[in-house]
Amino acid sequence: MFLVRTFVRTVSEVSYGLLVLTTIVAVGLSCAALLAQAVRTSPNQSWSKNVNALVIGGSYTIVLIVSLLYCGKRRIAVRLRLQRISKANRVLTRTDLPDSVHKYIAQEYVRACLVTYESLPKDSFHEGWGRPGTKYSGIRFRRALLGIIPEIDALAHIIIPTHPATKPHARMLHHFRFIQPLLPVDEYGLTPLHYFDAAVQLARNGSGELSETEFEVGTEAAQAILKSLHECHLEMLEESSTQLDEMSSIK
Repeated sequence: MFLVRTFVRTVSEVSYGLLVLTTIVAVGLSCAALLAQAVRTSPNQSWSKNVNALVIGGSYTIVLIVSLLYCGKRRIAVRLRLQRISKANRVLTRTDLPDSVHKYIAQEYVRACLVTYESLPKDSFHEGWGRPGTKYSGIRFRRALLGIIPEIDALAHIIIPTHPATKPHARMLHHFRFIQPLLPVDEYGLTPLHYFDAAVQLARNGSGELSETEFEVGTEAAQAILKSLHECHLEMLEESSTQLDEMSSIK
């Protein structure tokens, strides 16, 4: 697009220059031809006391002066009009525009909004992504689920300082085995860590993308793990505060 605009502008400038040059040459040739004819048709066939040559030369001189004055006037008017344009950024109000211009801009804005709204996907969705119009819209399930692991790991290190460092492909059941006793157990004898581990395994090694149901199971299990760890952290803080109070009372 930039090359096309540059080519069009170059062609326009060259065409304008050729037109101006052709006009000047044509006017000059016509002036010379008329002066030569005035000399040939004069009684003495000379420039002296040749009224026709004087009239022709004066006419072309007047035309030249008027043309130069008109071009200069137009150039000065354009420059003055451009200088009146504010160079600082400011918000245009309704009073700065004619009613016809304001109405046209408003119509185009409404049209653009309608086109944008109609272009939004409504019934389609990509596998592994949240459906448009739901609370998971724009969320990639795999990335969001795996992004919870560092949050759980950081909280686990606060509760258990000797907790092992995260390994890229370690099972969640093995990596978080030290916090498993702190988690609640359901009627099937499973902790939220078991469900979170299953969801992470699907996200890492599954042949396809995570479904919305699998993502919900994984995130709910992760939230349950975080809730239990937060409660343990609060208990630790309360216990430390109690011990400090007891030590201060003994002193």
